[in-house]
Amino acid sequence: MINNPILPPHSADPWMIFHEGFYYYCQSANGDTGIRIRKSATIAGIAQDEGVVVWNAPQRGMNSREIWAPEIHFINGKWFIYYAADDGDNRNHRMWVLESETADPLGRYTCRGCLQTQGWAIDGTPLILADGRMFFVWSGWPGKRNGRQNLYIAPMSNPFTLSGKRVLICEPDQSWERIAMPICEGPQILQNSGKVFIVYSASGSWTEDYCLGLLTNTDGDVLNPASWTKRPTPVFQKTEHVWGLGHCSFVKSPCRTQDFIVYHAKSSKKEGWADRDVHAKQFAWTIDGLPDFGVPAPRANTLSFDPAWSPTDENLFPKTRNELAA
Repeated sequence: MINNPILPPHSADPWMIFHEGFYYYCQSANGDTGIRIRKSATIAGIAQDEGVVVWNAPQRGMNSREIWAPEIHFINGKWFIYYAADDGDNRNHRMWVLESETADPLGRYTCRGCLQTQGWAIDGTPLILADGRMFFVWSGWPGKRNGRQNLYIAPMSNPFTLSGKRVLICEPDQSWERIAMPICEGPQILQNSGKVFIVYSASGSWTEDYCLGLLTNTDGDVLNPASWTKRPTPVFQKTEHVWGLGHCSFVKSPCRTQDFIVYHAKSSKKEGWADRDVHAKQFAWTIDGLPDFGVPAPRANTLSFDPAWSPTDENLFPKTRNELAA
């Protein structure tokens, strides 16, 4: 059972991972100068654990302030945390990497430095293909000034080193990506049936119109911009009950048979970031292997899930949802 929201107000940019029987939730801490990890046997119970602050930023320096959207990943037997940080000046936001000193995700971490993203960068996440090739995807400015955010990708030689120049794969060229500011950010990876998906957030995160878009790659040539296809409409967006949906992550049930999207939403239509909190819902796959997120559940709605449910279940996916193209 999941009762939304699963975390209280002032929580956003959710990142959750399931590993060896537990869910781990990674978030900023101490006024955005540290990183906290919560642990729970269930998605719904993540708020019951106060968590452990596994790393604090240095008192000064280029990664001392504005720790945004940290993500914890288990790669080649070690834990890595990717986070955006600056020195108090947003123009200096870059992606940074922490590496675990032990096998415990709640243990100590060492900073492995800044990723060379060729400019402003936030919301970075690794993409590891089935053949083992590793890449990094993030949101960045095309130049040196704020006002537009694109999605970029670059190859990685290891979990803390980019081995090539950035490649532009998505820019906010649709009207639903340009509300308040032309923004594509918060990229997250899904893979299914030989397809690679990037689910990203679009428009101003402080607005009720924040939503999710979808990029699809089917040939594995992820450094080729022409190999990515953008869905022309949002795949997850506001309703009359829930607004400002975005910056998601994905986890499976402990039995690995159910898929869940974890995302934040706004509790009001007023512009700002203070009213965001974290929600979760189950999602499906279409017969063509595409993710179908349906529509967000209203607040304080308790959802129960049947392992035998199907993507056509009208109780989970009402007729008013946005249908994915065949």
